[in-house]
Amino acid sequence: MFNKILIANRGEIAVRIIRACREMGIETVAVYSEADRDSLHTLLADEAICIGPAPSTESYLDMERIISATVAMKADAIHPGFGFLSENARFAELCAKCNIKFIGPSADIINKMGNKSEARKTMMEAGVPVVPGSKEPVYTAKEALVLAQSVGFPVMIKASSGGGGKGMRISRGAEDFEANFNQAQMESVKGFSDDTMYIEKYIEQPRHIEFQILADSYGNVVHLGERDCSIQRRHQKVLEESPSVAISDDLRRRMGETAVKAAKAVGYVNAGTIEFLLDKNKEFYFMEMNTRIQVEHPVTEAVTDMDLIKEQIKIAAGEALSFTQEDVVIRGHAIECRINAENPGKNFMPCPGRIINVHVPGGRGVRIDTAIYNDYKVPPNYDSMLLKLIVHDKDRESAIAKMRSALGELVIEGIETNLDFQYEILSNEAYQKGKIDTDFIPKYFPQYCK
Repeated sequence: MFNKILIANRGEIAVRIIRACREMGIETVAVYSEADRDSLHTLLADEAICIGPAPSTESYLDMERIISATVAMKADAIHPGFGFLSENARFAELCAKCNIKFIGPSADIINKMGNKSEARKTMMEAGVPVVPGSKEPVYTAKEALVLAQSVGFPVMIKASSGGGGKGMRISRGAEDFEANFNQAQMESVKGFSDDTMYIEKYIEQPRHIEFQILADSYGNVVHLGERDCSIQRRHQKVLEESPSVAISDDLRRRMGETAVKAAKAVGYVNAGTIEFLLDKNKEFYFMEMNTRIQVEHPVTEAVTDMDLIKEQIKIAAGEALSFTQEDVVIRGHAIECRINAENPGKNFMPCPGRIINVHVPGGRGVRIDTAIYNDYKVPPNYDSMLLKLIVHDKDRESAIAKMRSALGELVIEGIETNLDFQYEILSNEAYQKGKIDTDFIPKYFPQYCK
């Protein structure tokens, strides 16, 4: 087992990893930018080291500075969390060259699955159902239009290196295709330094269902059930839950087996997520694989009673999985709400600033993952997520009631947040009946989609 782990991240996920390491008796090193000098993760870690100024390109995305910090602090391994360098194959390769364990899959696997067009091709060859579309990447609007016409409109234009809703556009006909393609490609170049695109048939009103998998170095792969991530704004997740009301036991078995098959097809090792689209006819299609821990991993932890961060660390240290698929039992229902520093009434404009008062709910089945505290100044330089509120109860109806109660008790004063918007979602009749898909927010909350 590792003696010391450096966490190459910030905010609530850094705090989450530090706490898991502390319980395992592993020392931790926090890295921080000048803007995060007083952040909670720097206070909780055993050691902390500044890696640069506020811009992430000069701190959390600077591979050489992070590697140098790891060597200087004599850490054995790096946990990248999510975002930043977590799916960067070059960083994983650099860690290997410096004899530092990267807590995640190898650079080769990140390359294969992180590039979405390459992942589609790999899954096709493995016999995993994928959304109809391009098998090879495309680079120009002209060649992409030919492919789109053969697939049939509407189509989804996607960046191969995209994520977080960036580099994605829906085109419903040839007349708007070129403009949408160029905009998506421009976003990809700006955000990911990659002009590689691909085309998929757009599945109308699907559910976004993802399966959590764990895989060790000895060929053992299990799935931990699904998460329903259909509540989205501009392809960015807002609220997640597990299990999905749309999934029967038989469908869960088939989708889970497919997720395991997909992971085995690439020799995957560590924690990962296989994302599917589920259409109205209960047909499912592979969409992409996330080669890292997910923001929404706590809902899976709640219904399986497993610690995914600890499992990641154990796998990276060379341990075999201590359980089989038959040992995985889904109990009850869990929901996670992402509380962000943003104003839904102003097109979800980020709202950094000083928090003057925080009160968090508690009680049985209520979990808070956060790095904020009274008088904490939310910097304008990073993602706007402040807190994840997770509840767990015996069934979905009880979990919804618990989440509404918890949201009603949560107080964050001094800045604008999306807390009230989350409460509106939980109070919506269609949501309560489980009638949700990826168009839920535009359909029921058009005032927030201008």
